[in-house]
Amino acid sequence: MGSKQRSVYRCSQCGGEHPKWAGKCDSCGEWNTLVEELVQRKNRSKVPGTGAVPISNAVEAVKLGDLAAGRLPRITSGLNELDFVLGGGIVPGSLILVGGEPGIGKSTLLLQCAARIHAAGFPTLYAAGEESVEQVALRADRLSEDADGVIVLPEVRVEAVIAKASQLETKLLIVDSIQTTYTDELEGAPGNVGQVRECAARLMRYAKASNAAVVLIGHVTRGGGIAGPKTLEHMVDTVLYFEGETGNEFRVLRAVKNRFGSVDEVGIFEMTAKGLTPVPNPSGAFLTGRDASAAGSAVSALMEGTRPVLVEIQALAAKAGFGTPQRVATGLDHKRLAVLLAILERRAGLPFNDLDVFLNVTGGFRLHETASDLAVAAALWSSVKDLAVPSDMVFLGEVGLGGEVRPVPGTDRRLAEAERLGFTRAVVSSKGKVMGPMETTRISHITDLNGAL
Repeated sequence: MGSKQRSVYRCSQCGGEHPKWAGKCDSCGEWNTLVEELVQRKNRSKVPGTGAVPISNAVEAVKLGDLAAGRLPRITSGLNELDFVLGGGIVPGSLILVGGEPGIGKSTLLLQCAARIHAAGFPTLYAAGEESVEQVALRADRLSEDADGVIVLPEVRVEAVIAKASQLETKLLIVDSIQTTYTDELEGAPGNVGQVRECAARLMRYAKASNAAVVLIGHVTRGGGIAGPKTLEHMVDTVLYFEGETGNEFRVLRAVKNRFGSVDEVGIFEMTAKGLTPVPNPSGAFLTGRDASAAGSAVSALMEGTRPVLVEIQALAAKAGFGTPQRVATGLDHKRLAVLLAILERRAGLPFNDLDVFLNVTGGFRLHETASDLAVAAALWSSVKDLAVPSDMVFLGEVGLGGEVRPVPGTDRRLAEAERLGFTRAVVSSKGKVMGPMETTRISHITDLNGAL
């Protein structure tokens, strides 16, 4: 049985096939949509008289109930926060994609992970496509981990990387990065859509066949998404985003896809001179250094997966120096800030039309849920009125367009975390049920904040 491979250019819009690249697709008329891909044709024998291809005897169907539970024990990375986000550790044979801004610490995190997994007795291979071996060694020297046993391969050809990993029988393969990897069978430059997709597909087949875990480091675009085709995120088992401000010591590792665990968990790390250190108490870390006597500060409790996290929200409203007031938000979507400002001005009578508004979420955290609306409104109210919020008060509630305050899910767990950190009072929606010893002030409308503060 013979086989023959060739490459074609296929339109990502209409699927039309072209023998060579062109700027415009002749079928649908779209520009810059042709992507190079491999086409493999095999001469497959058919069952006589049916025209059907027979099923290979090498592949057998099995019942899920016949498979022993836990047959693939997870590999613990030694970094508790990373294992927590992955659902308990790295699953053998899985393909993991880690993305993040340049300099955020992706390579540092995975080099630490490789060092600890190697120390646990699992062979590891670090394929460095962006750095030389000497540069990787310089990074390893400043880490607190002993990475001397980690094998580093300065190679970007995916065939060579897979061959070396197979030779060493590695249990963990780290590819840094997938955008620099290429295959000789495609003519495109490394990083283009065809190369990224084909290299990821080959690494996926290697992971499933060898039962080795493969971790891919991915570049991100200006918009924050992982560079390359969206197929890349569909292809892998787990997608992790490493977030945080490069000038801030805290980093947030967030799972947005995980076939082997929860998809909303986050892990908190602190960047130090000796690498990334897991933060066992994120709420306390984010509130460190808080000046409770200053106006414009409020605390809210967020739910990141199964973990409640307390964050401080700071607001500053000052007289505008120019004709158009500024709206600057760090850690909160600008559109959500605009909505809350409009609600406060229309429903509560607070004037923002001639004020510059600056809002910041401390610790480099980002507010992804509306449970923090009430805390944002309280911080803005406090700044405009120049009155400090009580230091032992936490705010939980979603603010509607009519100014109504709505309850949020998981209120009891959020308040339990706040109580553990010394908070004694909470402002919540009057429509929700709250259990526990904490003193609560229930409000139904945004105007009730005036009496609660």
